[in-house]
Amino acid sequence: MTGIFVAYNQAYYDEIILLLEKHGTRGYTSWTEISGRGSDKGEPHLGTHTWPTFNDALITFVEDDKVDDIMDSLHKLDCVSEELGLRAFAWKIDKTV
Repeated sequence: MTGIFVAYNQAYYDEIILLLEKHGTRGYTSWTEISGRGSDKGEPHLGTHTWPTFNDALITFVEDDKVDDIMDSLHKLDCVSEELGLRAFAWKIDKTV
C-alpha cells in the first residue's frame, strides 16, 4: 500500500477527485483553505489581500500497482497550468489499522 499526498490550488479540486475516481480510488481525506508557496514556481497561496487564493490538500492510500498511473495523471494535470501549482508525494505504508 502507498500513501499519496497532493497539495494543489483550489481550482483543481473537481479535476483531482475525478482523476482519483478514474483510477478506482474512492477513499481520501482532504484539507481546505491551507496556505503555502511552491518551491520552484508559481505564486503564493496565502489567503491575504496580496495573495488571495488558498491551496487544498488531500491524502489517499492506494494499492501499489495504481501509484504510477495516478502520479502520471497528476503530473499531466500540473503541466496544463503549472502556475496554479500542484505537488504530489508518494510513500510506502508499512502498517494500517
